[in-house]
Amino acid sequence: MGPHPAVAAIRLAVRRVLHDVIAEHAEQTERAGHAPHPELARAGAGSRPGTLPDRPDTPLVLVACSGGADSMALASALAFEARKLPVRAGGITVDHGLQDGSDLRATEVAARLAAMDLGPAEAVAVHVGREGGPEAAARDARYAALDAAAERHGAAAVLLGHTRDDQAETVLLGLARGSGIRSLSGMAAASGPAGRYRRPFLQLDRQTARTACLAQSLPVWDDPHNIDPAYTRSRLRHEGLPALEKALGKGVVEALARTAQLSRDDADALDTWAAAADRDVRDDAGRLECAKLYALPPAVRRRVLRRAAIEAGSPAGSLFARHIEEVDRLVTGWRGQQAINLPGRVEALRQGGRLVIRQS
Repeated sequence: MGPHPAVAAIRLAVRRVLHDVIAEHAEQTERAGHAPHPELARAGAGSRPGTLPDRPDTPLVLVACSGGADSMALASALAFEARKLPVRAGGITVDHGLQDGSDLRATEVAARLAAMDLGPAEAVAVHVGREGGPEAAARDARYAALDAAAERHGAAAVLLGHTRDDQAETVLLGLARGSGIRSLSGMAAASGPAGRYRRPFLQLDRQTARTACLAQSLPVWDDPHNIDPAYTRSRLRHEGLPALEKALGKGVVEALARTAQLSRDDADALDTWAAAADRDVRDDAGRLECAKLYALPPAVRRRVLRRAAIEAGSPAGSLFARHIEEVDRLVTGWRGQQAINLPGRVEALRQGGRLVIRQS
């Protein structure tokens, strides 16, 4: 008798990602002039080798585990699949220090990871600042810790337990901010430096992960912040989405997840177009020509302007649609406006038919 259907589903999702990581690692090894371990090449091609001893030339994959159902299911699937593939598996839990006893809980989660034969199995404490609000500050601190852990251990990938439900929430949050199609594209299956962060569960719902934990008798911790109405995502999860499903019927989460993928495809295509257009709208000195910018479709032109602002030193996370709209008016609605101040001490101004974006 095979595993519970929920367990089989999470394992299959993780197996697919591990095969991708192994294939990419083998390709990188070959490009570097080293012959990849034969099992790496076969695994990357889709075979299922037997148990292998840990080798320094096999990629290390870490799982970010909070102790909640999604990440515990992910950790269990990683531990199971790693035994059959040429890959080393470890786990990291981040202690945000925002609740009493969080250090003890993090230590407990790290011990559970170690009991699954994941190694390294670490608990990392972080300081959460205030910039951007509590949710954004916690997220920034968490990713900084995960980046540092990946660099420290030389990890090829870090697995995250975001589900289809999380994707739906992310799309709705982007829609509420009015941030454009890129925000509507939600979370990518692979993101971060060199695609470090992988999200195997984006096609699975949250209930599947929880059922998998129950089927395997895995203890899980339910973060009280996830039901605290003080947090926007919590309100959306427990009030907003249920209200949408009541009004529109079941299937809202799946529809939003499809919207994310379609939006991502469109956004990627527009970004590619903008990258090519960026070269064509500059003069011999590399300055942006307003007449050529004006001729571009608005969606492409604004992407060119955003790229230019970021290259000049404006932080991407602080550069919002309203900033780009003001810069765009220097091209499409020129009335002798003064320079536009952008985050990061960057200014945009029009001079003699050229758009200048520079540090102020």
